[in-house]
Order: sequence, then C-alpha cells, then structure tokens
Amino acid sequence: MDKILRVDMNHLQIRWEPVPQEYEQFGGRALIARIMLSEVPPLCEPLGPYNKLIFAPGLLGGTPVSSAGRLSVGGKSPLTGGIKEANAGGNGARDIARLGIKAIIVEGLPADGKMYVLYLANGRAELVPADEWRGWGTYATSAEAQKRWGEHCTVISIGPAGEMRMRGAGIVVTGHEEQISRVAARGGLGALMGSKGLKAVVLDASNAPPLPLADAELFRDAAGRFAKALLENPRTGRTGSMHVYGTSGIFAIVNEIGALPTRNFREGRFEKVQELSGERLRETILQRGGKIGTACMPGCVIACCNAFVDSDGQVIVSTLQYETLGMLGSNLGIGSLDDVARLNRMCNDLGLDSIEMGAALGVAAEAGQAQFGDTESFVALLQEVAAGSPLGRVLGQGAATTGKMFGMLRVPVAKGQAMPAYDPRALKGNGVTYITSPMGADHTAGNAFGIRDKVDPLSATGQCAPSLELQLGAVMLDSTGLCLFARPPVYADPQLMVDLINGRFGWGWTVESLKEFNKAVLRMELEFNRRAGFTDADNRIPEYMLTEPLLPHGTVFDVPTSEIDAIFSGL
Repeated sequence: MDKILRVDMNHLQIRWEPVPQEYEQFGGRALIARIMLSEVPPLCEPLGPYNKLIFAPGLLGGTPVSSAGRLSVGGKSPLTGGIKEANAGGNGARDIARLGIKAIIVEGLPADGKMYVLYLANGRAELVPADEWRGWGTYATSAEAQKRWGEHCTVISIGPAGEMRMRGAGIVVTGHEEQISRVAARGGLGALMGSKGLKAVVLDASNAPPLPLADAELFRDAAGRFAKALLENPRTGRTGSMHVYGTSGIFAIVNEIGALPTRNFREGRFEKVQELSGERLRETILQRGGKIGTACMPGCVIACCNAFVDSDGQVIVSTLQYETLGMLGSNLGIGSLDDVARLNRMCNDLGLDSIEMGAALGVAAEAGQAQFGDTESFVALLQEVAAGSPLGRVLGQGAATTGKMFGMLRVPVAKGQAMPAYDPRALKGNGVTYITSPMGADHTAGNAFGIRDKVDPLSATGQCAPSLELQLGAVMLDSTGLCLFARPPVYADPQLMVDLINGRFGWGWTVESLKEFNKAVLRMELEFNRRAGFTDADNRIPEYMLTEPLLPHGTVFDVPTSEIDAIFSGL
C-alpha cells in the first residue's frame, strides 16, 4: 500500500501515514494541488514554517509506460506567491513510486539551522546530517551522495542558490546514464527546499518490488499501444525531430515566426540563429563524439536528450535544450553553443532555473551590468551569484527583483515569474497562458506553439479558448507524470490515458471522468491563488509589451482584456 511520508524538519522526525481517502485518486501536480488546498495556509510566507515542500510522482510513475517518469515538486512559490508545480525527468518519480510513496511532504524549518540529507531505501527512512555539504554545487552533491550510498541511487538536490534561498533556484534530479541534471526549475522551489534545510533526497529503490496492476492485461495492452503510437508519430519516432534534434529542433522555427527572445525581448529574431540551431547543435555534438538521442528516464522511446561535449570530448552539460538556447543564448545576444553550454553548466551547478536567470541577466545587461554578446560579462554576473554578493543575491532573486532594483521597466515577467523563450507579442496564445495560468509565465502550463497552424499566433482574438484547452491538457500530463513531448497519442485518443489509469488502479474512469479530473485540478489551483490574494488584475502582461512593437512583425500584445478575464468562466 502506498504511504505518505511526512518529514518534520523542526523536530527532525519522519513518520509514515496511510494515504487519506481524499488524496487517493490524485498524483503529481493534482496531488500537490489537493494537499496545498487542504494543508497550506494560502497567505503564508513561502519561505516560512507553514509552507510545505511536496514531492509527488504522477499516477503512472514507477510503471514501465514510456515517458511517464516526470517528478512533480510543489509548494507555495517563493517567486510568484501562488501555487507552484514544477516537474523534472530523471529517475526521481520512478524510485519514489517504487518505494511505495505517494508523496513526500516536508514541513517546518530546522531549529538548528543545519543542512540534512533525506535518505530513503526499501523500508528505511532517515535524516542524515550534511552541514559539511553546504555550499556544494549540485554536481559535487550528486557525486558524493552516489559515492556514499551507491551509483544506482537517485539524487534530488539543491545548489548554493537554493541554500541562499534565491527565488530563481530550482531542484536538480539525477537521471538515466549521463543525464545527471534534470531540473524542476520554475517558481523558486529550490529556495523552498533550502529553507527547509534539505540539501538532498537520496533514493535507493534497488530492492523495491514492481508496482501492482489492477488489470495487468489492460495496462500492458494500453502501454504497448502508447509506445507504438509514439514510435509511429512523425515527431516522436526514431526519424522524428524530437529524437533527431531534441527540443533545439524548434529554435530556427521560433526565430522564423518572430517570437525568439533577443537581447532582453527587444526583437523576435536573432541574426546568429544558425549558430544555435538544432542542426548545428547535432552536427557539433556528433563531430566531437558526444551523444544524441539519449533518454533522461529508462524506457522512454522518444529519447530526445543529448550530451554536449567540448572540443576534447568532455561533457559540459546534458542536455542543452531549446529554452536554454533561447534564454542564455539569443536573449543575451550570444551566438555560440560553447558559451551557452558554459553558462548552462554554471546554472545547473548553482541550482538555478536557466529561464529565470536568462531573463534576469538580460534585464541586468539592459541596466548596464553586462554587455549583450559578451559571454565573460555574464559569467562574471553568475560568479557574483555563486559568491552571494549583494549584486549576486539580487540577480538570484530573478528577473522581477532585478528589474525593480535597477529601476527597469522592460522586464519580461508575468505573476512575478520570467517568461520562457516565446515572446507573447508574436505567439499570443502563450501570452494568454502566461498571465492566466495559476503557474504564472510557464510554457509547460499550456504551450500554444504546437497549434500555430490552427490558430494565427499574431491574431488578437481567438487565443483564450485554445489556451484553456492546452492548460487542461497540461494538467493531465503533469498529474500522470507523462512528459509534455509524449502528448500526441493521449491528446488524439483520451481513452488511451483512461485505459492506462484503469489498468494501473482499477478505478473505472471514463473519458468524461478524466475531463472532470483535469478541470477539478485547475479549479483547485485557481482557488488556492484566489485565497492567496490573486485577482483578475494579476492577469496582465507587462505594460511595455502592450505598446512596444516587436520586430519583425511590429506586433504588440493586444488580446482583449474582456476575453482574458472570461477565460475560466465556464470551467
């Protein structure tokens, strides 16, 4: 039977609890929403004792379903002040689920102010003092944990940014083979983990039994159909762009439609686009002896990851992805893969969200603290973050704080969170998602890029209904642990997802049950934010994006406020 593991950092106690009935049919993002609404005061200080840090595998976590190993991490966001779920690939969800844990709920603050490691093995849970690990980067932390407890262990950790409670900090999860830095990046949850005095969670599921299946035949049939559909899909199959290029495959496309953030979101196209394209990335990696088409979690048939290496064949970062190429590349005026990879590795080691930091560095450059195109000036700023200097602490708090401290008006944020690498003036459906989603400016909460052929991305109207549909789809993926890139089969045939869930649990769900589930989760998240003080006034794009035309199309964000305010009216 699955259990809830509660970790009381104030008294350094651990206790196992049965799963409450009201939590049973929730997982991942959905379970986080349910726990938050039930247990966390919405008006609490995010870094204070009443907030909770939650680790929750999706409903399909720990099973052999392809691409279903995303680990959800949640709490009240130190960055947005609202509910937040961020998820990461790797082995974390698989191992937590196989250890029979529905969710890990970390509560309170350490009275002694020290750092600890939570070690979990089959039938064993303990808090291990780790104050000597303070200040270590995530690479050293993972290496030391695996040296002590075994290379087979999964490590979930924070870097110095999380320890210093910087609101741009994420949580890093080790993954399959060379994929050792999978990041639950958004919303500042690394700062929340740091406030709890938790340096790392180490998982040893080597002796854990397979998960039970309520209807093994139904489950295996559905899992087989799902994998087959992924392999036959022109995007996710072995000859598809996701496997061949990974997420970097869309870099040139976003540039072509004029939505690529360039020099602090001043332009939508970058003159050095070919230097950062998916084609150039693949060519460079293969020439140097790196890896293309690897998986971040065992059994994923898409295998969209890479291992970017230097000229000597030494791994710099795994994986170099689109968002990082955009936010640490074109957004900073940098057109070198090696330079972007260098900045990416620094962010990973410090435990920083590369989206949030890319935006903060862009704002800092506009304020005269660095020079667009000058990599060394941005390296110097990240070194300030590592040192915890006053300037570094400002940058580490994210783009919104950086903008306020330097008196800047051109700050690309929504609900206090930096926008990812799609300018909402040229991809207006994403702008609607950024400002209406309970998660703030987060493309994974409902990315309209994939429907650009169905909805004109430059149109001022018709953007809200697709955004809502995409947000509900994202809820389904995040609650089951399914990777965003594996969505085509279950979007095309929701019955496939229903069969997977029923085969695993035997709940007798229908397609309508699944639809209502998705709506219920989104309603819970919106309700938490309402209680936290959010209103329609928070559903606004930065003012400069309403008036400053974005080149090359000369467009502004002009989706009618009346449509935005009514987006959830029928939810």
